[in-house]
Amino acid sequence: MKFGISNISIIPIRFDPSDKAEMINQILFGEHFKILETRKKWSKIRLSHDNYEGWICNKQFVNIPEEDYFQLNKDTPTITTDILDIVTKTEHQPIVIGSILPKYKSGHAIINNEMYKFDGLTTTGFINKEKISENALLYLNAPYLWGGRSPLGIDCSGLTQMVYRLQGTKLPRDAHQQAEVGTTLSFIEESESGDLAFFDDKEGKIIHVGIILENNHIIHSSGKVRIDRIDQQGIFNQEKGHHTHKLRLIKSIV
Repeated sequence: MKFGISNISIIPIRFDPSDKAEMINQILFGEHFKILETRKKWSKIRLSHDNYEGWICNKQFVNIPEEDYFQLNKDTPTITTDILDIVTKTEHQPIVIGSILPKYKSGHAIINNEMYKFDGLTTTGFINKEKISENALLYLNAPYLWGGRSPLGIDCSGLTQMVYRLQGTKLPRDAHQQAEVGTTLSFIEESESGDLAFFDDKEGKIIHVGIILENNHIIHSSGKVRIDRIDQQGIFNQEKGHHTHKLRLIKSIV
């Protein structure tokens, strides 16, 4: 078994080993993974933090030793908290909020014995439910992007996963997986700011998720990261004048 890590800001994960294939997810700087299969140009990988699988270009990552992979699994990750920032090896390199700084100490991260200087803000998780809504607002107006996990483009479950990462809590990648964790609440009136609301389609499949805010509002990624009203029926878009998503259930995660 081989192992890898992202040493660039964002790596697209594709459904098939092709540049033309659908992007289904992204790997951020410092995230590590197992390499399940290797071809001339592509590798099939499984992310460590949520077990998501897909294909990435061999030019866009570096290999790491097995012992580094398992040590990173044990370490509490240091996470960047500015929307955009820079790490420096020999040259400046942009990174996005929620990136991981492996083996971070005294302003430096280390990947394969190479040192990356970082002067920005970090966290190892706030463990504070009040911070969830504050973190979510950092992504406000980010464009919707299927498979995206950054303020430059993000989907609904990418938003919730990244916001909870900043809070120190791991979530699965997809909305239907996230709906399986936490405690189910019976009524929207029981919910608190920071809880997750899930929405389904006509067949009852969970297809959307958002983060509940105070005063019956919700922040979610739909066209862009936006704030709408929420009631027992679902999300009410005031601009359109009707409900856009049908509420299925509400979960308290922390």
